[in-house]
Amino acid sequence: LMGVSDIIIDPGFGFSKTTEQNFEMMRNLQLFKSSLGAPVLVGVSRKSMITKSLGITPMDALPGTIALDTIALTRGASILRVHDVSEAVAAVRMYELSTL
Repeated sequence: LMGVSDIIIDPGFGFSKTTEQNFEMMRNLQLFKSSLGAPVLVGVSRKSMITKSLGITPMDALPGTIALDTIALTRGASILRVHDVSEAVAAVRMYELSTL
């Protein structure tokens, strides 16, 4: 694209979207990768889609974050933006081992 080669798709979870719209985007995440052909970044760490759905605070959102990160990986995410790095690394490693 006009000399630009490093493009990453960030669908923008949480930005001016309802909780349902965020979950719809997660359900259809593979469409971003298949239609746009660029790596997809997912940033759901501690987002309100988790806290509102579970009735918790952002500090208690790690299990929900790891669950959605793993779902995002199964649907084609290439990059995860996270707050809890070591926990996310462990989740990614378990995902990778299970898909060998």
